[in-house]
Order: sequence, then C-alpha cells, then structure tokens
Amino acid sequence: MKYIWLWLLLAVVPWACSKDGGSDLSGEEEERDTEIYHDMIVLGNKLDDPYTVDNMTKALASVYPTKAGRTDIQPSDIYVRFLPADEDQYKLLQEMGVEMLDHPMDYEILREGDYYHDPSVDEDKITWQYAVVSPSFKFPEGIHYEVLDECYIPNEAVTRSDDGIDWAAVERESFRLTGNENLYVPETKGEATRPEGRIMIIDDNYAEGKPFGVAGVMVSCNVFVKFASCYTDRDGYYEMPKYFSWRPRYRLVFKNKIGFGIGLNLILIPASFSTLGKGSPHGIDETIHKDSDRKLFARCVTNNAAWDYFQRCSEEDLNLPTPPSDVRFWIFYKKDLSSAVMLKHGTVLGKGLFAKFLGEFRSIIQVFLPDITLGVADADDYAAIYNLVVHELAHASHFKQVGVDYWDRYLEYLLTSFVSSGGVVYGSGTETDSNYCEIAEMWAYYLEQKLYSERYGGNPPSFGQEWWFFPQIFRYLDERGMTPAEIIKALDESVVSRETLKAKLVSLYPSRKAIIDEVFARYTNE
Repeated sequence: MKYIWLWLLLAVVPWACSKDGGSDLSGEEEERDTEIYHDMIVLGNKLDDPYTVDNMTKALASVYPTKAGRTDIQPSDIYVRFLPADEDQYKLLQEMGVEMLDHPMDYEILREGDYYHDPSVDEDKITWQYAVVSPSFKFPEGIHYEVLDECYIPNEAVTRSDDGIDWAAVERESFRLTGNENLYVPETKGEATRPEGRIMIIDDNYAEGKPFGVAGVMVSCNVFVKFASCYTDRDGYYEMPKYFSWRPRYRLVFKNKIGFGIGLNLILIPASFSTLGKGSPHGIDETIHKDSDRKLFARCVTNNAAWDYFQRCSEEDLNLPTPPSDVRFWIFYKKDLSSAVMLKHGTVLGKGLFAKFLGEFRSIIQVFLPDITLGVADADDYAAIYNLVVHELAHASHFKQVGVDYWDRYLEYLLTSFVSSGGVVYGSGTETDSNYCEIAEMWAYYLEQKLYSERYGGNPPSFGQEWWFFPQIFRYLDERGMTPAEIIKALDESVVSRETLKAKLVSLYPSRKAIIDEVFARYTNE
C-alpha cells in the first residue's frame, strides 16, 4: 500500500472527533440560502409538517368546505425512525429499500453539516435513522422503530382528482396553515416539477480542463417528509422520480451505484454526505473544482477515480480482478498516509498487534470498518487524489485474488517493520515477511503508473522506484507485450517472493522466459 496503514490506528479516534468547518461552495446558485459546514448539523425548533394526514385534512376543509366531510384522506406514507443495533440491521433496512437520513426531516436546521447524532444515543452506537415507508411496509423483527406520523404525500404531478379536488391547491393551503408558505416557489405556477440537473467536476490536467460528470453518485432531496433520490449517470446527469413545487434541500450521498461507499463523517456514518443547501424544485447544477469546498472535491474525485477503476477492470478493458463492490473508503483530510487494510472484508482486526493497539476502540470501529483509507493532506489536485485511489484499488484487486490470510501476512509486516525500523515506510526489506510487501507494492505502483500515464499522457512517472522493491519489473514486461491481466494472473496466493514470482511467470508464459530472465537479472537488491 502506498504508505502505511498504521496511521489508521493512530488517527481513528482523534480525527473522527474533529469538527472542522468548511467554506462555501464555489459556483453557488444565487437562490441557495445555506452556508456549508462539515461538522454536526445544528437543529432548531420542531416544525409543523404540512404532509401529515391531520394537516392535509385541515387544508382540504379550508379549500373545499363542502367536500371535506365526504373525502377521507388515507395515509400514503409513514414517517418513521429506526434505531439499528449494528451494521447488519442497518444493511437489512437498506436491502429492504429503506432510504434513511440520520436527522429528522421536520425540524428547522439552524446550521447545515455532514451528519447528526442524537444526544440520547451513545456516541459509539448508530444514531436514529429517519425514513418514509409505505403503509404496507413490513417492519423487520428485532429492529427498534417508532412511527412518528401518518402522512399524505402526492407522489406524482398533482392534478385535479375525479371528484374535482385540486390537490395542488390543498397542498399549498397546508403549507400556509402550518406556517411554511415561504418554501413555495412561484415560478412553478402551481405545477409540480421533477428536479433534474448535472453534477460535474473539473480535472485541470484532463479533457482540456473541461467539466465532466460525477458518475454514479446519489443525489437526494427532501421537503419535510417528501423525500426523493436517484443516481447520476456516467456523465453526471440526474432526474428525481418525484415532483416538487417547494424548495427542496439537496445533498450528495457518496454511496455509489456500483456499491462502494465513501464514508467517515463520524465513525458511525457508512457514507459521507455533502449538503448542497436548498434550491429550486427544477433542480440544481453543480460544477466542482480544486478551489471548491475541500471535502466535496476530495469525495467527488475519489468517487470518479473508483468508478473509472471499476470500469477498467472489465473483461473488455484490462480484465483485472474487480475489487469487492462494497469496498469502503475513509478520507483523512489532515493526514498524508493511505492504505488498503481491507478490514471490512475480514483482515487483521482482532488479531495480534492490531487488536492490542486498538484496545477499547476496537468495538467502535467494528461497526463501520474501512477497506481503504486515503490521506489527502498533500493531494491538492485531481491527479494527486486519483493516484492514491487507483494505487489502493490495485491492492484491493490483488487482495481479491490472494485472500485474507495472505493479506494478514502483508499487513502484519507493515506494522512490525514500521515499528522496528523506527518509522521507515515499508521497512528496510530485510525483516520477516518483507517479500509479501515486495510483491504487493510492485503490483500497486506498476498499475498506478500505467493508469496515470494512460489518463494524463506524457512521460511515464517513476512511482515507487525509490524503494527497495522493483515495480520496474512489471513495467519492463508491460513494455514488451505482457498485459496487466497476464501479470496479475501470476500473483496468486502461492507467489510470496521475487523467486516464486519469477517461477510463476515462467510457468505461465514459457515462450517469454528469456525476457523474464533478463528483467529479473537486471533488477536486484545488489
């Protein structure tokens, strides 16, 4: 891995507790009225939700006094909150199609933020998760929940019903009666609209600096309990499935439709949120660049770099082992150390030195474990973050092929050598099990260099060549016609040293023995 995963242990608790404010989003639309912060959401007073059955019934009586008694409004949705006991319960709700927010939808927000944790819930537990479900929803056994309100929410463009009721007028009256008429947007002229737009990003060194889409990221919005979400397509376009006449509150949720998540707002948040503030019901556009909000930029680059890597693993392209689709990233904005610890997928948590070092914090990070950590303190543009992501995902592809036991040997080496060498990254190469590190890093630095060169052009960079292992071996083989798919095919669990690597390559590709012998003779530690 690109640096050393030990920093995860040193940084988990103090970093997770930091609450740094963020700057305003550049390119903010004039109509948005929210300042952006990255600490905890500050709630104000509870608001009167216009979508409750009671309030919609009162509004119906106000608009149609003669019809109200003959029209019985039935709940279309149930506003509920869940208290999952662990990640398994949280995932079960997700698998049932429940879209959750970690803060209530019917409270004034005094200051935006990336997360909320209910003060009544211990900090090492998952906080209340708020959702809207159908009246027919079957609540799973064993998951604590509370029904907050029965609601009536028109899900499509509101038109007159068969009995002549203009439900758009009833909805507007309910907002007026509950004191929320300031949220109405006059230009909709009473007609609801589906929010749509495009989320874009700029890489100064790619595509002539022209913006391109943030791919596969979730965009969500809500007005009280009227909640909608969708994913952007590969070019960053999105269109909500529901209609709005009121100013929704927009946010990006970094749970990509491929399955990977980017999450460390607070330890117990499985995917990062970046709030974009209230905007038009017609939708919002956003163009993000390196001078935009720092966290938003880093999350979007990570999202796109991972999206690109997964696409490139396809059989039609590089044909590499695809990392686990649910791989989870943590981003450290004030550190410069990155890793592919693959903890969520069963590596050394709870074993040996790792468990001893974590001590009392072990139970906390078990809730939402990271697979890849990215230290972006010194990564100030798209290309630098892109490098970190593809390097660690190259490790994740290798992990997918060799398995947990192999990876444990690699990780244990990194920890023990870091300590025994007095803090030298990767150690000296002479310690026990250094050969596991050699194979893993040769592959990751080689693939990082290849993908970087193909994206940005120019002279190939010399990533990793300052260390005691030799990614140059794979680069040499690549230049002479061996593909990345052929190289990683040789990197199975039996390849634990340079010697076994050479033997494996020769056994797989005997016609290339002369080239393999030449490159291994050229690069030695002597």
